[in-house]
Amino acid sequence: MGLYELLDIASLEDALGVTFNDESILRQSLVHRSYLNENLDPGLVSNERLEFLGDAVLGFVVADRLFADFPNASEGELTNLRSVLVRGETLSKVALRLHLEEHLLLGKGEDDSGGRSRPRNLSCALEAVIGAVLVDQGLEGAREFVLRILGDELEWIAQQDVRSDHKSRLQQIVQSESKITPVYRTVDEEGPAHAKTFTVEVVAGDSVLGRGIGRSKRAAEMEAARDALENRDRGA
Repeated sequence: MGLYELLDIASLEDALGVTFNDESILRQSLVHRSYLNENLDPGLVSNERLEFLGDAVLGFVVADRLFADFPNASEGELTNLRSVLVRGETLSKVALRLHLEEHLLLGKGEDDSGGRSRPRNLSCALEAVIGAVLVDQGLEGAREFVLRILGDELEWIAQQDVRSDHKSRLQQIVQSESKITPVYRTVDEEGPAHAKTFTVEVVAGDSVLGRGIGRSKRAAEMEAARDALENRDRGA
């Protein structure tokens, strides 16, 4: 069975909300490199080039939207907001919402080892799909697609006070609800002394509220507080 028979293009286009002029570019966006090991079609390549393109347009569209939505935010604040929207965890969740896992073309070994639900495979596939939309629909089509599939995340971001300190906000919320002050604990340190990476958990009582990674303990604590706030808003 060839590549064209393996994908249900109609259901995929329906899930994406995009009708492609060239369906082959959409098919190409779902080809994981492991699939090539078992399919010797000389014209078949992985989705990595489209992933590269999608990553670039995703960053641009998100940055442009944040720049317009937060006219008083600093460069650092905008950078932090963008990182929330384009990080692998966010993209893999969006990919699952779009049911991309059902359409990935994987090698048997990758598929059998859980590759269809692996966050990196999902986030890379989503970036490749964005790249495919750009190639097929142009920049405005790609912009509309990105803003639509990230609609829930953009709405959450729009409700945040980006100028406030995540740690201060979390402390206010936790203390008002349970009279407990959140505690930050370093659970891991990696790397040489001049380039350490710290992993920090924020805890209230016996509950771990969030986890963060940073190049300093302060940065990791801020990321942990941000993660805790996100978890709280999601009802986690």
